[in-house]
Amino acid sequence: MKTALVVIDMQQGLFAAPRRDAAGMVQRLNGLAKRVRHGGDIVIFVQHDGPEGSSLHPHAPGWHLLSDLEAEAGDHFIRKSSCDCFLDTPLGTLLEKEGVQRLIITGCATDYCVDTTVRSALGRGFSTIVPSDGHTCSDRPHLPAAEVIEHHNAIWADFIAPAGPALVCACADVPAALGRS
Repeated sequence: MKTALVVIDMQQGLFAAPRRDAAGMVQRLNGLAKRVRHGGDIVIFVQHDGPEGSSLHPHAPGWHLLSDLEAEAGDHFIRKSSCDCFLDTPLGTLLEKEGVQRLIITGCATDYCVDTTVRSALGRGFSTIVPSDGHTCSDRPHLPAAEVIEHHNAIWADFIAPAGPALVCACADVPAALGRS
């Protein structure tokens, strides 16, 4: 089954504020991206376009991907302007063109763009894997980041959707979930 790793909003402007285990997550995503590419699948980086004056405006330094994130020339890059990576973007067309049937969804922020995109992917019938340690956020006024992440992992693993709930597993366990060693 053709797979795409979707890496959402890992942009400098979003990491100006502390994010839970940001450095560890970048290392895990780099390793996951290498394994996905090695398996003949694709990596897609999604970047949020913020409004003029925002740190995520395309002309602002904060719009760029984190410098430690290892993007390669053959990877795909998509720009978005809402929490849903599918809404008004070429993501669906790219996935169809590439014959992708399964998504691995990662990135920032767990409770915004990652959650919205996971739900959208499941609603569109994609087999979806969410690495439990492959998404992050900052502490919220009402809940620490670790609990936000734990909550969303539980919701996605029990989500009712056409292709079933998401498979939630650690980044290290994704190759086994893909039927690879």
